[in-house]
Amino acid sequence: MKRTEAEIVKEYGPFPGIDSVHGVTYDGEQVWIAAGDKLTAFDPASGETLRSIDVAAHAGTAFDGQHLFQLAEDRIQKIDPKSGRVLATIPAPGGGGDSGLAWAEGTLWVGQYRDRKIHQVDPGTGAILRTIESNRFVTGVTWVDGELWHGTWEGDESDLRRIDPQSGEVLESLELPAGVNVSGLESDGGDRFFCGGGRSGKVRAVRRPRREFVR
Repeated sequence: MKRTEAEIVKEYGPFPGIDSVHGVTYDGEQVWIAAGDKLTAFDPASGETLRSIDVAAHAGTAFDGQHLFQLAEDRIQKIDPKSGRVLATIPAPGGGGDSGLAWAEGTLWVGQYRDRKIHQVDPGTGAILRTIESNRFVTGVTWVDGELWHGTWEGDESDLRRIDPQSGEVLESLELPAGVNVSGLESDGGDRFFCGGGRSGKVRAVRRPRREFVR
């Protein structure tokens, strides 16, 4: 496994009225953060808060290109970001022990914190399609360019891990400074990860390592 120190390129927040960041997603323009009783969007260029939706938002957040998905206690809500309406709910695989949430390949990927698992879930029914085991507490989950990454948070230590989506083997680790914790995780589709900072109320942008492609 390749270990390197995470490069934090930008910090956002803390944001007014937000005590803790539970989940993070990116819709191509705005970063959304789950803040317990609301979803709040901010501009990643300026850090300015743009709008909020009053909805239960206790853990991970995801975006499928049209809708937001949000973990709330033991269920996953499908939300229209324009109106803020909850359009549908499905059961969450961890029954309330769920953490991260990501959208990829037409399905949801759900982290289970203490169970150290990531489930691939049918977004229509909540059925578990497959499960990947991790060896650390799983927080945020994200896919980018066919790579599966998840955040960890144990004690005072966090890192971002790229794992083999079939075996769960850890391929790479970006280690964050002591005391800098990762709650939610989302890629911007390019060279940055947005990392929720838990009780710090902050979101941090971490540089994604470039792949060395052999021709």
